[in-house]
Amino acid sequence: MRPLPSPPILLITDRSQASRSLDEVVAAAFDGGCRWVSLREKDLAAHERRRLAEALLKRAEPYKARVGVHDDVALAASLGLRGLHLPTGGDVAAAKRQVDPRCLIGRSCHSDQDIAAAETSGADYATLSPIFLTSSKPGYGPALGLERLAAAVAGTSLPLVALGGINAAQATACRDAGAKGIAVMGEIMRANDPARTMRALIEAWNGQG
Repeated sequence: MRPLPSPPILLITDRSQASRSLDEVVAAAFDGGCRWVSLREKDLAAHERRRLAEALLKRAEPYKARVGVHDDVALAASLGLRGLHLPTGGDVAAAKRQVDPRCLIGRSCHSDQDIAAAETSGADYATLSPIFLTSSKPGYGPALGLERLAAAVAGTSLPLVALGGINAAQATACRDAGAKGIAVMGEIMRANDPARTMRALIEAWNGQG
């Protein structure tokens, strides 16, 4: 397993929530300290998603930030992306044969069974969600909460990234529960000042909030 980026805060994109153009929101997040982003615009045509990924790579270059994509192995391979996030049950072994050897590969998890399968698959990390109630990704059942997060961490050696309804006030609690990172979507996408919001998340994660 490869180490997570520093800070271990994964920004997941959603242009439908973005307060301005997606690449501008991500650029502002980079300015605020974000160093890990995954493009999740699954509804876009392949050529449009590619164009967005290329724009994010240009934005990321001055910051040496890691740009990945959700569930598009072909795009990750063709652009040499350093991140790939697969759905529950995604084929990590097959993806590893196609992408850059340095690519960080994660899987989405919602249960102990999902986490065990992700660990066996050879994933580098897994997101566990939803930790808190969230309007960004409804439909995954009730919030798991911090106790469930802590129990999941204790039951695996796979780095778990907490996802779902996380803001600066909750980032430290997720870290204290054992999460190795946090993932955010709407908190940054909807922010009037994404850079400031990202700085607040990083400070909270580092225990400075």
